[in-house]
Amino acid sequence: MHETGLRRTVAWLIAIRAIISAILLGSATVMQVTAPGSFAVDPFFFLIGLTFALTFVYALALRYVERHRWIVDVQLAGDALLVSSFIYFTGGITSYFTSLYVLPIIAASTIQFRRGGLLVATLSTVLYGGLVVAQYLAASGLRPDPWLMAYVQTLPAGSVARYTVSINVLGFFAVALLSGSLANSLRSAGARLEQASTEIADLQALNQHVIDSLPSGLATTDRSQRILTFNRGAEAITGVSCQAAVGRRIDDVLQLPPPVMESIQRDLRSKGARRHEFRYRASNDRTEKEIGLTATHLETPGGRVGLLFTFQDVTAIKKLERDAAIQQRLAAVGEMAAGIAHEIRNPLASMSGSIQILRQELPLSSEQEQLMDIVLRESERLNTTIRSFLAYARPQRFQIARFDVRRALNDTALLLRNSAEVLEGHEITVDVPATELWYEADEGQIKQIVWNLATNGLRAMSTGGRLHLSGAHEPSSDGVVLSVRDEGIGIPPEELDGLFQPFHGTFAKGSGLGLAIVHRIVSDYSGEIQVSSQPNAGTTVSVRLPARAAVAS
Repeated sequence: MHETGLRRTVAWLIAIRAIISAILLGSATVMQVTAPGSFAVDPFFFLIGLTFALTFVYALALRYVERHRWIVDVQLAGDALLVSSFIYFTGGITSYFTSLYVLPIIAASTIQFRRGGLLVATLSTVLYGGLVVAQYLAASGLRPDPWLMAYVQTLPAGSVARYTVSINVLGFFAVALLSGSLANSLRSAGARLEQASTEIADLQALNQHVIDSLPSGLATTDRSQRILTFNRGAEAITGVSCQAAVGRRIDDVLQLPPPVMESIQRDLRSKGARRHEFRYRASNDRTEKEIGLTATHLETPGGRVGLLFTFQDVTAIKKLERDAAIQQRLAAVGEMAAGIAHEIRNPLASMSGSIQILRQELPLSSEQEQLMDIVLRESERLNTTIRSFLAYARPQRFQIARFDVRRALNDTALLLRNSAEVLEGHEITVDVPATELWYEADEGQIKQIVWNLATNGLRAMSTGGRLHLSGAHEPSSDGVVLSVRDEGIGIPPEELDGLFQPFHGTFAKGSGLGLAIVHRIVSDYSGEIQVSSQPNAGTTVSVRLPARAAVAS
């Protein structure tokens, strides 16, 4: 028996002993009042008092029974002796208290199972049999005993006495066997129950670990859409703890827009589970995330009790999808550019040359000369666009070499300061480390990245402003980070996704291919572009290039 279980059982035994003693005391008092002389008063009340005293002592020793099991044996043997004493002072074989022997036997079976019950039954048999033998010896005059001699006249015949003793002894052992069997069965049932409880607890813990290990968010709600459970994946995605989420409405915690919630309810009524996507602003880092969510009915054997929501942070996946779409569009544009370049450029060169000859040989009015100049200027602009197209689409031949990125930034800044892109009020600054910033790449392509980003930044500052160029080491990848920051008009959030698509330019000047060329070069170097912009607050473009990147051919 488990130690805490033993202490609890012994405590119950002590309490029952006190209750029985109180019952005996009360019944003895009633008998003494109603029928004086029914039994010897002094020893009987003395034994009841002794029982109370022993109960008090046993209660004090209760804390030690787990370490000293013999204390329990002493209590059980003491109970058998007390019962024998009651029988001794109340008539021996004629006593009405013989049935009290079953109490310590049952107690022993409860605490020490069948073996303990049989041992106490054996001790009770010896005590009871010895008491009867002593009573009959006293009756025959072989041993003097004033207490037992008082009941000589009521002693049954020897055959009756033997039969009575046999019946009682048989009852002792029958009670011991029966109570012991019941105690053993109870112990086995308790062990099975404890094992089943442990298995259920382990299964529940495993299920909880599985749920908490899911990278996806999982939440269950009741019929009123109030959250019942909220796993760790949901906490990580939303930044809301389980304690804070439980009891709140799911649309409040997940910031579900009303149209999405209405669509979920409509789908559950008709089509079933369907994926929904919405934007979520996390409370822990205030970043905006794209969430993909699926809702379905929470089914139990008793029917539907609520809803089950599973959701994932698909921000990175959506970015990859957008990047892949851009790459597909750029690949299509590249294939198209290779086909149309010769179809347009050669006739355009012929037309431009013919116009120049006609302009020189024909007498023209001032208006005609102006028209000729417009044709030549637009032809040159179209030629520039085609040249940029070819530069973007045609496979590049890389000249990889180790160079100082600081030189590339300073050279580009110098060219910018002396270019037509710089207007009055523009200021160009360069921030580079004091020591060399070595990198292995095609220096011309790195300059082209900075030039294209810088010219876009200057065009965004039509009324003037500071253009800041910087370069630094990338500690995580041993690469470099190139940044271009302007103080211009900024870029609206809805235009960021298509920023690097061909012909996406929003400025009057330019072909719309500058940023597409930057994206292609950075992709070839397995790099990454990050754009941070706020309308009317400027734009920062950071290009991260890993060290010794395998350049795509």
